[in-house]
Amino acid sequence: MSEAPDRTGGAQRPAGPSTEEIAALDAHWRAANYLAVGQIYLMDNPLLARPLTPEDIKPRLLGHWGTSPGLNLVYTHLNRVIKDRDLTALAVWGPGHGGPAIVANSWLEGSWSDIYRDTPRDADGMGRLFKQFSFPGGIPSHVAPDVPGSIHEGGELGYALTHAYGAAFDHPGLLVACVIGDGEAETGPLAASWHSDKFLDPVHDGAVLPILHLNGYKIANPTVLARLPEDELDALLRGYGHDPLYVEGDDPATVHRDLAVALDTALDRIAVIQERARGQGAVERPSWPMIVLRTPKGWTGPREVDGLPVENTWRSHQVPLPGVRENAGHRRQLEEWMRSYRPEELFDEDGRPRPEVLRYVPDGDARLGATPYANGGRLTRDLPLPALDGHAVDVAAPGRSSSEPTQVLGGWLEAVLTATADQRDFRLVGPDETASNRLDAVYGATGKTWEEKTLPTDEHLSRDGRVMEVLAEHLCQGWLEGYLLTGRHGLFSCYEAFAHIVDSMVNQHIKWLRASRRLDWRRPVASLNYLLTSHVWRQDHNGFSHQDPGFVDHILNKSPEAVRVYLPPDANTLLAVAGHVLASRDYVNVVVAGKQPTFDWLTLEQARAHCARGAGVWAWAGTEDGTREPDVVLACAGDVPTQEVLAAAKLLRRHLPELSVRVVNVVDVARLMPRGEHPHGMPDAEYDALFTRDKPVVFAYHGYPWLIHRLAYRRHGHGNLHVRGYKEEGTTTTPFDMVVRNDLDRYRLVMDVIDRVPGIGVRAVGLRQAMADTRFRHHHWVREHGRDLPEVAEWSWEG
Repeated sequence: MSEAPDRTGGAQRPAGPSTEEIAALDAHWRAANYLAVGQIYLMDNPLLARPLTPEDIKPRLLGHWGTSPGLNLVYTHLNRVIKDRDLTALAVWGPGHGGPAIVANSWLEGSWSDIYRDTPRDADGMGRLFKQFSFPGGIPSHVAPDVPGSIHEGGELGYALTHAYGAAFDHPGLLVACVIGDGEAETGPLAASWHSDKFLDPVHDGAVLPILHLNGYKIANPTVLARLPEDELDALLRGYGHDPLYVEGDDPATVHRDLAVALDTALDRIAVIQERARGQGAVERPSWPMIVLRTPKGWTGPREVDGLPVENTWRSHQVPLPGVRENAGHRRQLEEWMRSYRPEELFDEDGRPRPEVLRYVPDGDARLGATPYANGGRLTRDLPLPALDGHAVDVAAPGRSSSEPTQVLGGWLEAVLTATADQRDFRLVGPDETASNRLDAVYGATGKTWEEKTLPTDEHLSRDGRVMEVLAEHLCQGWLEGYLLTGRHGLFSCYEAFAHIVDSMVNQHIKWLRASRRLDWRRPVASLNYLLTSHVWRQDHNGFSHQDPGFVDHILNKSPEAVRVYLPPDANTLLAVAGHVLASRDYVNVVVAGKQPTFDWLTLEQARAHCARGAGVWAWAGTEDGTREPDVVLACAGDVPTQEVLAAAKLLRRHLPELSVRVVNVVDVARLMPRGEHPHGMPDAEYDALFTRDKPVVFAYHGYPWLIHRLAYRRHGHGNLHVRGYKEEGTTTTPFDMVVRNDLDRYRLVMDVIDRVPGIGVRAVGLRQAMADTRFRHHHWVREHGRDLPEVAEWSWEG
């Protein structure tokens, strides 16, 4: 092991392990390697009781060998320090495609068999373990939710380190070890994740120990960090604020010794950092230790296959010996490879791991596969959510007053943060936008997490703050995912247009939740909650670049049992929705709400009932008399569309009083789907009663209009459904000009009604022309005066 000068004041370098201890570590490592290879190749003959035959080999060889020996090495050594030091630890495996390694270690320690009783630690269990891997009806090849001890699936690389830090926040007694593959280290999210150490409070948070594994290659190319000159790599890591310890080599005994020393040195330094902060009040940001582990890719595997080098090359990345079933030479080479681990020394005649193999395996919940921090629902408590009543807006009548919805929500979130101050299990994350999104009332309860120096001009910065801002949506997302999956709660506030930055990350989280729901041993975790604001219709100074409501479309493409979308039209409805989503489990909830002044339509009691329905008639806004079906339905979803629909309804009431108009507001967009396609979908009879089977429906929607058509395409009367929404017509302009540009304005909606209700086109031709003329007048007015028409700017529902 090599190391740089100790800048943390850590303890003297520990003595290395004895020869006997190294032998025990090596036995465990060899056993894990044997099990990893067996999972990739075998479906029978797990202990090699006879020579391998074609029938012993899987017909399809799937999996990743190249990273597995390194992961097995780290797992083995983490076991030792957990047991010797009585640590509470969690491991995040960045090269999550190294599934056979983590499954192997889970089976060795017994946590796999604790959950999957049909796979005991014996020969029969080993056979099942091998066959199930990447096999129909079995388990995936990645470190999926099926794997005990996992909170991170490496299906998409780049998120390991941010997940690790999210897991460490507000868990002061937890060590989170994070293995980062050198391929993963090339991704943008991982590169930004190194800055997470600037947000880790050594008093209230746990510790993260990054382990950068340099094995040199990706699937077909060398990796950047592995080829950097050593001094440049060291400068990079120190520039990120770490004190790296280096372990490298291909001699197992030497690497075992050096890695053991490196882990002990790192943990001693972490203990000193935490003691200085917790016991001595040190306030300077520490340089946290990390380990750089350099070992050959595919270490201990075939050195050469068919005359080509394999070990320590990209050829070992997946399946280094192809065609084993058909190729007798490859089959002999596989058997030699597996026997090189000397399985008879590792497992008894019944296939049980020998005591020497298990010498450093921890007990009970201390095992990495059994830690409750990787099954966060075991730790999750119900949030002590304050009553909404004290924060609700008084609404004497619909539209008589106005409020900034997110500002009202901010007052309630301040109360949530206050109520969770002792338990510290709620955080608000966002990319530098808490105040911009009108949530700054939260600073009355807590500050913004900040471990760097502060200046007299700074505001609301705090080392123990629970509002987390960093201008990297990937970090916000990853922190919050790690936080939720280890038993806490949170909210991600973001400008609507830039939620797309984490499209791929939320995909992975939804897949995780969907898979977890099918595992009865995984306990439900708090939902991942988004508040999307500064939305498409009110980007008065940012303009077209900040206008994109499509995150909702993306979410509603995903697993119906795991996703929910809410568009509250006013402040009290936003409060009611927020109270619901923060109490929920195992969902991704997307809430879209504006921060600009919006009319108050519903009392809190009405808002609660309306949210429970998800969609409903606003009888006070329409002109139905209850004696017949309406002539037309004006529907809306979203705050700005709701205002435009109500303004259109008011125009129709004045100019076409004989027309029977129904106004329907939709909060829960999934209600438009059939019940068989989404749990919140309406039965056909309920949908028909609300929207009618054959009357025209003019629907003003917050986002892209074709989403509404897609959700409702199987409904009766879909041919009568006409949707207005955002059509990529944006710029820096006035609020009303935005809706006019996209044909969502009140005058266009009145024209739509006239065009679609049978029998009124001829007699309402004058009204239609007046509406078109007003739109034309608006066009010139706004360009001359820079503000909206007075009748729009001064409009109210009353009067």
